[in-house]
Amino acid sequence: MRRAACFVAVVALVLARPAAHPAAQADLYVRVGNDWVGWWSAAAAPTAWNGAPTALSRGLAWTDYGPGLDVGLAELSAPGEGRRTRLVVARLDPRHFRLSLDTALTPDRVLPDWSVARAPVTASFAVNAGQFSGTAPWGWLVMRGKEVRPPGRGPLSGAVVIGEDGVVRLIATRDIPAARSAGGIRFAFQSYPTLLEDEGRVPSALRRPNSGLDLTHRDARLGLGALADGRLVFALTRFRGLGGAGEFLPLGLTNPEMAAVMGALGCRTAVALDGGLSAQLLVRRPGGQARTWRGLRAVPLGLIAQPAS
Repeated sequence: MRRAACFVAVVALVLARPAAHPAAQADLYVRVGNDWVGWWSAAAAPTAWNGAPTALSRGLAWTDYGPGLDVGLAELSAPGEGRRTRLVVARLDPRHFRLSLDTALTPDRVLPDWSVARAPVTASFAVNAGQFSGTAPWGWLVMRGKEVRPPGRGPLSGAVVIGEDGVVRLIATRDIPAARSAGGIRFAFQSYPTLLEDEGRVPSALRRPNSGLDLTHRDARLGLGALADGRLVFALTRFRGLGGAGEFLPLGLTNPEMAAVMGALGCRTAVALDGGLSAQLLVRRPGGQARTWRGLRAVPLGLIAQPAS
């Protein structure tokens, strides 16, 4: 008990320290060199993003992980518990990879048991996919051309569809019936809430209080978005206080702030994946060197990218 109390006290002290940027004109800041640059405010939030470069882009330091994959890191600051947030962005071109869904569920295993540690050594990228209910993936699930679970219900529960041709699409809830009828789907999964829709528009439920979504809760976040050129963007947040010891604290951004991150990264559509203790991501160079951001909770479903060659 004493050790736990000390840990809580240290966390409280870290969060109580004044922010490194002026208290002020924006809610989201990014570190650019030695300066904190404000780039988004809830009071003047755009209703849509047009893909134009933003200050957030200037704060990202990119590393090449081979053809079709690069990783960017940035330091963010948000109000309250989000003031020390690390942003990890993986930008992936599906034309260079074979994307597939993987699950650790079997008739003999009733608990979710997938993590990035299960990704094959040939995988260049791996991330937890979708949401889950109990021990099973939530909502629509197609595995290797076979529909395993029907679509779930919800106005912001979009879907990620991987066609037999390898093309990846993020579709709105309203478009799922047409996609099922059209066929040609190799993999598909559903997730929520939608963060961006209709070419960069922020859903009204993320802009209006009392719309049924919690707009103030802060947590570690994970989002998947699509750029206009077809590349995918995966954005993960981590608490960056207390060194590595604080990485798994469930502190970070709100859903509206995460929508702003995806929009500022140039995404035209985006959906949230399971964040919090589930959020995890792996990237691997062609030579085999991997970097992993682990999660503390195993999940039912993962998304894997292996080189197309």
